[in-house]
Order: sequence, then C-alpha cells, then structure tokens
Amino acid sequence: MIRKKISLFLVKFFRFFLLGGILMTSACSPGNSELYFEPETFESSRPKNIILMIGDGMGLTQISAAIYQNKRATNFERFHHIGFHKAYPSGELITDSAAGATAFSCGIKTYNGAIGVNKDTIPQLTIIEEAEMQGMATGLIATAFIVHATPAAFFAHQPTRTFHEQIAADLLNVDVDLIIGGGLKYFNRREMDDRNLYYELKDKGYSVSNYMDTEFIDVDFRGAKKLVHFTADRHPVPVSAGRNYLPFASRLGPRFLKKVNDDKGFFLMIEGSQIDWAGHGNEGQLMIEETLDFDRAIGEALDFAKADGNTLVIVTADHETGGLAINPGSKRGNIITSFTTNGHTGSIVPVFAYGPGANEFLGIYENTAIYHKVRRLLGFDKVTDASPDNVRQ
Repeated sequence: MIRKKISLFLVKFFRFFLLGGILMTSACSPGNSELYFEPETFESSRPKNIILMIGDGMGLTQISAAIYQNKRATNFERFHHIGFHKAYPSGELITDSAAGATAFSCGIKTYNGAIGVNKDTIPQLTIIEEAEMQGMATGLIATAFIVHATPAAFFAHQPTRTFHEQIAADLLNVDVDLIIGGGLKYFNRREMDDRNLYYELKDKGYSVSNYMDTEFIDVDFRGAKKLVHFTADRHPVPVSAGRNYLPFASRLGPRFLKKVNDDKGFFLMIEGSQIDWAGHGNEGQLMIEETLDFDRAIGEALDFAKADGNTLVIVTADHETGGLAINPGSKRGNIITSFTTNGHTGSIVPVFAYGPGANEFLGIYENTAIYHKVRRLLGFDKVTDASPDNVRQ
C-alpha cells in the first residue's frame, strides 16, 4: 500500500514538473511572451455592449495561414473561449453570405441569397432592429459596400441579395447610428427611382461624408450623433492596394457608439469582407493580408473590450471560401497555399469570444445559435418575442 502511494505521488509530481516546464518554456520563449494573457474576470456575466466581427470566407485554415505568416502573435491568440458553428443554410449544405448573415441577424436558416427573410421570403426582425427597439446604439462597418450581403442582412429585408438599390432604401427605414462602408452609387445615383438617399440621410440627422471629399481618417466625429461615411463608390479597394480604414474604424466605432448611448449600450457588426474575395480568386497571399488586416481590427475591438469591462467581442465567419490548404514546404513567414475550389465550402467555422458571456460560445452549435445567444445575453428574450415565427408586418 505504501509503495503504491509513493508511486502515485511520483507520477503526479513528474506530471506537475513536466507541465510547469512546458508552461515556462511557452511563456518565456522568444516571440511568445505576448501570447500569455491572464484569464479574464468580469463583474457581470451579461454584457452591456456586443461587437460581432465577421471575417467573410474565413475558415480555420485562413486563420492558421495568417498566424503562421505573421512574425509576431496575432490577436486571434488572445482568446480563451473558442467554439464552432455549422454554417449550412436551409435545404443545402453550402451557404452563401446572405443566408449565413441572416442566420446571425435573425436566428433562422434560410435560402441562399435571402436578406433578412425566411425561406418563404417573409421578413424577420433583425438583431439590430431589436437593439434599436431597446434603445441601444447600433453600428455597421464593412470593407465591402454597405448594401452587400453580410451588412445588408442586419438591416434589410429583400428576397435576393442582388437588389442593391432596394437594400439601400431599406437603410432609411432603420436608425443605425454608425455606418461605414462602400456603395455610394446606390444612394446618390440610383437607377430604379429618382431618390437621393445621400441627402435623405442628412435630412434624418446623419453627418454624411464620402471618400471623394474626406479620407476616413480625417472624418470629424466630434459633435456627430449619427454618422455615415462612404469609403468607395462601389467596393473599396483591397488592402494590398492601400485600403487601411478597417482597424481605425474598429477603434473609433465602439467609442463613438459608447458616446451615443452609454446608458443602454450598443451592438456593432464589423465585417472583414474581402477575405472572401481573395478566396474566390484563389489568391493565397492576398487572403493572408486581408485576414491580418481583420486581425488588426480584432485587436482594436479587444483593447476596447478589455478597458471597458462590459463588452463582449465575438469573432467568426459566415463560411469558408476556397477550400484552402497549407502545403508541404511551408515555413513560418512563407506559407505555400493551394485551393480546392473558387467557391464556398461546407466546413464548420470557428467562433472566438472575449468578455462577459464568452463561455456561452464554447462547443459546436448551429450558426443560428449565435443570434439566440446574443439575444439572451442582452436580455431581449425577456422583453419581446422575436422568435423565427415573429414576422415583420
């Protein structure tokens, strides 16, 4: 019996010694010091603010390639709570951005191409509309045009994602406080009618500017209660061509919305749109650059959340694009990529969370669960019924 107890003690001791050595090596080795973060502690398990960040087309391999290409730790490595969601739409296995974003915004599985409507094309209440109903500030930031599928699904209700001018008109039906993205032409040079939505936004009390008059970095946020900045006539250029506003917008956006309504809190959606386009074009290096640009934006959101203490940051993707592989011969800082398709794939998608309620996002679940988790954390389930059967009349 004594010999058995001594043996068990030695086993536990060497396990502890080995684990301690691994942790010390990891924490102290060159380049890894910034990987270690104390587990977060929060006064409340419910956030006041939520920042939902969507890397369009960003699967696990895209994140892996960005991590291995980068010469220092990425912001993805700051998260302690990681899960996966199943991205399939209604009736199929491979989703598009419209159905994927509608799952996040409305909590329903719908058909590919649907914008804020169910599989019978009936409009559904979005999380941004619910947030507005509860007096929260809201915002949308994207590196696509603002009427593109992902941001559109958070405010519009259209049977197809290609109705860009109709989607632009839907933006006038909501009161999103901060809007940053491309797509100026769908507001001021419309073909379906003679409305000038650019001026209609001004009439609604927005401070409105565009890339032709002002670079985003020079936009004056002071005194503005609602702000729109168009970063391009249609789509903004890729990061490789000089686009640089996403991290800056991700720094200013939460601070602007906190100033708009610090009492009720805010909901902000930020999309790194062009990771997806690099995947469609099978451009491995551009895809890594776009993912790292999105990672810089994540860093800004995490820094805000850490300082604020009442903000939940969720980072995920609507789907994977390209069927990316990291090939043999790849090295740190020199990644060799290949693709299996120029379309989307059916891979499950990682979900990262930081802040009050982050533990809700562990495990594997449906993409629609992200909406329901957000809604529950914000307490909306106690004040209004926005179930999948609750339609917009």
